Amino acid sequence: LGHLGLAITMAGATVVSNYGIERDVRMVPGDVATVGDYHFVFRDIGARQGANFTAQYGTFDVMLDGERVSVLHPEKRQYSVGMSVMTEADIDAGLFRDIFVAIGERITDEAWAIRLQYKPLVRWLWLGSLFMAAGGFLAIADRRYRIREGADTKVQTDTVAPEPGSATSAGVTS
Repeated sequence: LGHLGLAITMAGATVVSNYGIERDVRMVPGDVATVGDYHFVFRDIGARQGANFTAQYGTFDVMLDGERVSVLHPEKRQYSVGMSVMTEADIDAGLFRDIFVAIGERITDEAWAIRLQYKPLVRWLWLGSLFMAAGGFLAIADRRYRIREGADTKVQTDTVAPEPGSATSAGVTS
């Protein structure tokens, strides 16, 4: 089971590193960008107020073969404490691929820097790790691999300590 997990992890890492696609594009609402076979339609940008932040969020339709497979809503948040700015990406996760959209900086009044990513088999990295952990726990639970108490100690046979005045190991008597 552990070896299967290692194989799954290696397959995921190989496919992600060789076939993953990342694009940084400039988009305005209404634009379409293509990453692999997926088309990302930037529908609009809006604003919302959170408990301790204000956010600008985008709405993206993800299309494959003319059909919508997901709607993603990434955000650019500005927190009131410390005035820090954070990007909250939105991910459409699946067993065979992840699709990732993040909003970057505002370029003009309408245009934004957008990061689009397609990551095939990225979830296999975690799945393989779970298989390896399960294999390790099964190995720990296997009774054949437990050390039995007293199994490795040698039993002493008929060895008696010599009495004073008797023959010693050199054969000399006192």
